[in-house]
Amino acid sequence: MAQADPASQAQWGARFEHGEGVPRDFDAAVRLYCHAARAGNADASYRLGWMYANARGVARDDARAAAWFALAASAGDAHAQRMLERLGEPTARAECMRPDGQVYLRAVFGGPSPSRDRVTAWVQQLAPQYDLDPALVLAVIQAESNFNPKAHSPKDARGLMQLIPATAARFGVEDVWDPLDNLRGGMAYLRWLLKTFDGDETLALAGYNAGEGAVMRHRGVPPYAETRDYVRKISRWRRTQLPSNPA
Repeated sequence: MAQADPASQAQWGARFEHGEGVPRDFDAAVRLYCHAARAGNADASYRLGWMYANARGVARDDARAAAWFALAASAGDAHAQRMLERLGEPTARAECMRPDGQVYLRAVFGGPSPSRDRVTAWVQQLAPQYDLDPALVLAVIQAESNFNPKAHSPKDARGLMQLIPATAARFGVEDVWDPLDNLRGGMAYLRWLLKTFDGDETLALAGYNAGEGAVMRHRGVPPYAETRDYVRKISRWRRTQLPSNPA
């Protein structure tokens, strides 16, 4: 059944969910919906969101429900958008869980890029988990990618917080192109830099730009024009609450 087209998978998922012509089987429904949703079927994404939001055969998980509703909403599903407004912006990945709590299947990020407002909402929710000021994180994102989750630098830095593959792996990022994964990895790295440099924000920012090794070698902000300009820009943008078109 996993090889069927997404619309058929969603239809069969609904039959198993409601016991229509087959014995009710929530696990089979989730598996079918997840395959269909991963392939871009908005109805399956909505149904998964509904199951997680209402503990329908699965443990209730509002964050995961919001993630599935967000995928459906991005495809134009008005019902999903209304549910998303009730639950708030997702701070988890869209994924399906086995009964033992392990991930069965994870959605691949490939939908429309999140808006600046959505990224800002994510940062405001997530930054406190890393003991970070959201304004600082937003300034870093502005400097690194200008809020473009598909940004890719000549040095192979990727996504909103411009993580190179080694840094992404170091901080547990599974999919550097997934905006939420990228944000979590970038914030984990920034938190680590602040701890490494005893809370000195200037050194942490210099380390984010030039690497912590360069800061340690120079015992301060490295004498690189790019790094010094980077630190100054972030401090300015943070104070002015990130103007839309910073100079």
